Amino acid sequence: MSEAQGPAVTVVVAVYNTMPYLTRCLESLVAQTIGAGQLEVIAVDDGSTDGGGAELDRFARLHPDIFTVLHQPNSGGPAVPSNRALDQANGRYVFFLGADDYLGPEALERLVTTADRLGSDVVLGRVVGVNSRHVDQTVFAADADDLDLFDSALPYAMANTKLFRRALIEKHGLRFPEGMRVLSDQPFTIEACFHARRISVRADYDYYYAVRRLDSSNVSYGSRASVRVEALTQLISFIAALVPAGERRDAILTRHFRWELTALVGDQLRKADAGSLERIVAGIGALVREYLTDRIRARLTAETRVRLAVAAHADAAALLAVIRQDAEVGVPATVTDGDRSYAAYPGFRTAGGPPDACFDVTGAPDWPAKLDVTAVTWARGRALEVRCHSPRTDLADPVVIGAGDVTATAAVDGGHVLARLSAKELLATSSVRGERRALTATVGDGTAPLRAPGFRAPRPVVRIRASRVYVLAVTLDHTGQVMIGVTPVTVGRVVAHLKKRVKLRLGK
Repeated sequence: MSEAQGPAVTVVVAVYNTMPYLTRCLESLVAQTIGAGQLEVIAVDDGSTDGGGAELDRFARLHPDIFTVLHQPNSGGPAVPSNRALDQANGRYVFFLGADDYLGPEALERLVTTADRLGSDVVLGRVVGVNSRHVDQTVFAADADDLDLFDSALPYAMANTKLFRRALIEKHGLRFPEGMRVLSDQPFTIEACFHARRISVRADYDYYYAVRRLDSSNVSYGSRASVRVEALTQLISFIAALVPAGERRDAILTRHFRWELTALVGDQLRKADAGSLERIVAGIGALVREYLTDRIRARLTAETRVRLAVAAHADAAALLAVIRQDAEVGVPATVTDGDRSYAAYPGFRTAGGPPDACFDVTGAPDWPAKLDVTAVTWARGRALEVRCHSPRTDLADPVVIGAGDVTATAAVDGGHVLARLSAKELLATSSVRGERRALTATVGDGTAPLRAPGFRAPRPVVRIRASRVYVLAVTLDHTGQVMIGVTPVTVGRVVAHLKKRVKLRLGK
């Protein structure tokens, strides 16, 4: 079938064990308003063992004019099935949809109309999270007809969940690197955006619903750190080969240092065995030494700067000591030496330890805002009471504790801080689908995420908004950051919670 005769868009769905979410995904495709003959779905069952393959076949029987289903043994990741579907695509455009996610009914029609009208090679439609899944919204702040890859928030939205002109894909031979078990969509997306004549954003509609599974079993949540280090090394090497060193490369790599590498040196690294720890630190250190420029470093938090610098020094024990200080003890003191300031983490100025430069926090605006949460409680369910401590006893600037748009000026007594965040405001400003926000402190011009050594979570509270029931809960994320989650109570979530409790009781 020639491109001129083909459908407007081919939707690629790589499927591996995503039931029961797969059903809603497929239903959202059947419900698309783009019109008969304009939609082609190529779904590849990558060896599912949960009945997903049979569910695909059922939809193909019901809608043979829309669905083409391919079955294959499990390949270990989404790259192989995505490439196989691309090889058979006939649409003028290609759209990639996660098998546990779903689309708004008008999504494809709106995206194709935008691409046709503007001549766009890539179009992003607003992505929203479901089940408290966090999706960075910066790039979706407003519509944009012509977005610059190197001068926008686009590097923070490099998932392949976009509309791509197929002629661009074929012209540059774009495919997913099959040797990457995770992050394989990023090289494809980055290269497509690099070559695109025009990239557009539409923020006027909820196009794409990104679902956090109730058991958090999405591949991005469960991947081992060693696998992610390997994939990140391949990804950054790919970017370096595509974009010459300088401001433009740094504009993309800043995202990877702020997100992926920061996560890799998060608190969960304490759980790695000795052999894995050495390999992980060696991999991170090599990336830091080769690609971390002063321009990128200036955009990192003080905590990440220290951890990456110690990793670059190839000292796994010292890095572990730094992480334990933050996670189990608290904010270290600051040592001033002339015009330089240093974070006095374990290993600072010890014989054979990392050099002073690894601990340098001079000029880092967020360092004064680095506080420890000592207690979090719900005051009669009406306010989240947050108590913090700082080794500084001279907090002269107002201290503001916040969770997204909800903020409160704290009462300060020496190094002790107390703030109350309204539960009503936390609920009112959250998405109806649920939302997770980081708890932060702002002192002067600096903002830092709050940590809680020896964290004890308060019991969640239940609130009602517009006749819907929500649970407000305080947790720690995998980097050790204190998070506030607002989650709607649904039948599916209740069932998942009960199943989890049963498994715990049975010792499974």
